[in-house]
Amino acid sequence: MNNIFAPARKTAARGSIILRARMKSGIRKFLKRASLTAAFSVAAVGSYSYAIEPNNLKTAAYDIQSPKWPQEMPPLNVAMAADFHVGAPNVTVSKLEKIVQRINDLKPDIIVLPGDFLTMTGHDVVIGGKYVPPDEVAAVLKNLKAPLGVYAVLGNHDVYNDPNGMQRALENAGIRVLENDAAHVQSADYNFWVAGLADDTSRKPDWKKTSEKITDNAPVILIMHDPGAFMDKNERPVVSLAAHTHGGQFLPFLVKFFDNPVTRAPNKYMYGHITEDGRELIVTSGIGTSVVPLRLGARPEIVKIKIHSPGKPSA
Repeated sequence: MNNIFAPARKTAARGSIILRARMKSGIRKFLKRASLTAAFSVAAVGSYSYAIEPNNLKTAAYDIQSPKWPQEMPPLNVAMAADFHVGAPNVTVSKLEKIVQRINDLKPDIIVLPGDFLTMTGHDVVIGGKYVPPDEVAAVLKNLKAPLGVYAVLGNHDVYNDPNGMQRALENAGIRVLENDAAHVQSADYNFWVAGLADDTSRKPDWKKTSEKITDNAPVILIMHDPGAFMDKNERPVVSLAAHTHGGQFLPFLVKFFDNPVTRAPNKYMYGHITEDGRELIVTSGIGTSVVPLRLGARPEIVKIKIHSPGKPSA
């Protein structure tokens, strides 16, 4: 009887062997294709985040209606640009010249620069970056044009190696640097203050010292590099303008799940327009990169801001 079923058993065994071999071959092909797809996806994302998004500069726009802005004063057009990190792979001196032209094309009344002009000051802080001296950076920024002036604060990358070099270069270029200081801006139409705080990461912001420089009740625009200083709850400014976070730079939706190591500010201050207890904060994603020369989900930008009283049209 066993002999009768022997051929069938042999056939079944051979079929089982063939089936297992085909399954193994199919799994190997699947794994190979999956590996190739994953490798291609990683390469595509890497190429995009290195070569495309960091160069895809946008203009972000905000409208600030504030009762702190007098009704008799016209709307104010502000341009903001920060985190240039000149010398990073995606921000050369020639590219900075084009960025300056784009800022000038906005025809702002005033320009504010909340810091991090440099990529390296003796520290290897971005892969593939190179050090560009402060004087070279300032020579380009000198071409910024705004009838009410150009004002800046320093970022942490600007003071690592030479604490005063970037400030000297900017001031020699006609840009007012406000480190716990304030400047009174007056014209036929305007009367307000621009105040600037020292960096919250590398120095010590001091609103009390800064506010003592403000000698009347005119409205105040406050510049800071690190939005962590916004946590000090200064009530006086019409709006605070900050940078430093790069908008998360790479996959910001993931960064939100972790404490941000570059600032004491909560992650809700990472990017955009934040209103808190009647106080206004705008945080820009900036222009350059730090540590890795990649951006994904956080396009570089320049910013235009219209400030006006609630009773005045923004246009």
